[in-house]
Amino acid sequence: MIALALFLGATTMLTAQVKIAHIDVQKLLEEMPERKSIESQLKKMEQGYMNDIQAAIKELQAKAQKYQNEAAALTEAQLKAREAEFLKKSEEIKTMEENIRKTQQTAAENLQKKQQELVEPLLKKVKSSIEKIAKQRGLQYVLDSSAGSSVIVATGDDLYSTVKKDLGF
Repeated sequence: MIALALFLGATTMLTAQVKIAHIDVQKLLEEMPERKSIESQLKKMEQGYMNDIQAAIKELQAKAQKYQNEAAALTEAQLKAREAEFLKKSEEIKTMEENIRKTQQTAAENLQKKQQELVEPLLKKVKSSIEKIAKQRGLQYVLDSSAGSSVIVATGDDLYSTVKKDLGF
């Protein structure tokens, strides 16, 4: 009975061993050939937003300068007489400033969404390759060893070069 218990315990311990590997997914994504195309698209999109924002800023600066020049050229009595007009121009400038801030925020959000949209297919491709190789090697777990991940020590099986080869680069 004791021998049977020891045999079953030892067998259970042997089958309970878990096979684990790791891979730096971030490094792999950065080296993928498709990444350059994504970066190019994002830079083009960002430049378009920057051009629009710069044009709005120039228009704002021109209006503000015109407003200041008009106000400086008037006497106190003329300023009082045209006070309502200058208040309207001042509000117009404030509105333009707020619109520029909103445009900048929207541009940043749109760039982030576009980046996620473009990177998603790459992530799926990488995940598929990792799953395929993990299955071939009988691995139960593959940890992401990218900087900032929760993997502290990664001295085990590194799938980086195998996945890179599987992806064809």
